Amino acid sequence: MGLVSVLLISFCVLSISMIGTDNIVVGIPTTLDGPFKPVTVPLDKTFRGHAVDLPDTDPRVQRVVQGFEPEQISVSLSTTHDSVWISWITGDFQIGDRIKPLNPKTVASVVRYGRLRIPLIHKATGYSLVYNQLYPFVGLQNYTSGIIHHVRLTGLKPNTLYHYQCGDPSIPAMSSTYYFKTMPASGPKSYPSRIAIVGDLGLTYNTTSTVDHVIGNNPDLILLTPIHETYQPRWDYWGRYMQPVTSKIPIMVVEGNHEIEKQVENQTFVAYSSRFAFPSKESGSSSTFYYSFNAGGIHFIMLGGYIAYNKSAHQYKWLKKDLAKVDRKVTPWLVATWHPPWYSTYKAHYREAECMRTAMEDLLYQYGVDIIFNGHIHAYERSNRVYNYTLDPCGPVHITVGDGGNREKMAIAHADEPRNCPDPSTTPDEYMGGFCAFNFTSGPAAGKFCWDRQPDYSAYRESSFGHGIFEVKNETHALWTWHRNQDMYNSPGDQIYIVRQPERCPTEPKHF
Repeated sequence: MGLVSVLLISFCVLSISMIGTDNIVVGIPTTLDGPFKPVTVPLDKTFRGHAVDLPDTDPRVQRVVQGFEPEQISVSLSTTHDSVWISWITGDFQIGDRIKPLNPKTVASVVRYGRLRIPLIHKATGYSLVYNQLYPFVGLQNYTSGIIHHVRLTGLKPNTLYHYQCGDPSIPAMSSTYYFKTMPASGPKSYPSRIAIVGDLGLTYNTTSTVDHVIGNNPDLILLTPIHETYQPRWDYWGRYMQPVTSKIPIMVVEGNHEIEKQVENQTFVAYSSRFAFPSKESGSSSTFYYSFNAGGIHFIMLGGYIAYNKSAHQYKWLKKDLAKVDRKVTPWLVATWHPPWYSTYKAHYREAECMRTAMEDLLYQYGVDIIFNGHIHAYERSNRVYNYTLDPCGPVHITVGDGGNREKMAIAHADEPRNCPDPSTTPDEYMGGFCAFNFTSGPAAGKFCWDRQPDYSAYRESSFGHGIFEVKNETHALWTWHRNQDMYNSPGDQIYIVRQPERCPTEPKHF
């Protein structure tokens, strides 16, 4: 036997020994190995990223369509695999002191689609709207959007490629032909290959690096908080820049503080609620701020950190009903997402969402939520399994991925470092108000507002731009990988298998 043959056989044996059942790679740590000793990666002072906004002269954000041809095309999911939403904009925005909104009734909302590129044998119609951003003070110009269209497609096959065109065929003003792939049918052995998680994406040069890395990882779905803007045309720039991605990969968004955008009559979140399609009605929600959907054997719950969440609020009551309907035999994985994190150790926004945590944490824990994704903090952090600030093998893993690249640059300082602990009175969220963050009553930080070292519940933290990839392998194992922007696409910054223990940890409350 030659040397080459021996090497090949040795390589094959090594490869097989590294891969277990369901493609579980041996050697990558799992949550069963934890809790882990806290790790802080030292700041790389040579890398701060190019957190500077893309200019409006960049060709990637300029309008290239004519008349009422569709632009800013995007796909988002409904609650189940057999339905998706297609969204787009026709007509250009207007900005100035004297603006006249377009009439949505003048342009139809039509999608032609099918499993073959030609002919597109199915047709669906939807609704359209225009929103205004009007300011009650001198200095900012008023804005009115193009016509925003939302069309829901139904009766789709699972895990299937569909081609589509959108627009108004009577003008005619139809788009080119695009495509998307539906989610797998819900079931304990049925999962999307990869889901990208991106927080605080923005529209900067660092955003472009993040998006390039996301595309390089070939996700089936993207979860994100979109943009940091008040100047409304940059929403249009973002939609144009993102169209090559969003027209074929479904995106599901959750509101953040950057989308508040106060205007006349105390209106908020108008751009966010108008530009995106949400499966709110399909999931029994009356709000764009909270909803749920299935992606194969994963049930995602998207919650609102900027709308009432106490036990008497509509959101809490909806959450309780939604959790009660989840069948863990069909969707074993239960994942929650919202913007402000509960377990961040950075000085920025430290314990800002404590009122939300005290209102909702018990409910999520009692139903056995596996993982919680957040943004808001412009850095990366992964927790050990934690509940009520205590290490708990049945608590969820909290992952903060707020490092997508918006213009505010990185969060660097940690609250547990000398002279960094904030005054408690400064920590409540400005928009939601309320004060719930008191000194710890037990554990190593008892009697203090901050730890004097990296807290035990914080497993890994690093200040760097990036994104995460979530890959569910089976009913009990999911691979989480965080990628830094400055690394090569196949070089993970942080990687761990998150392992469920349904035989040990409850998935429904015993008492209420």
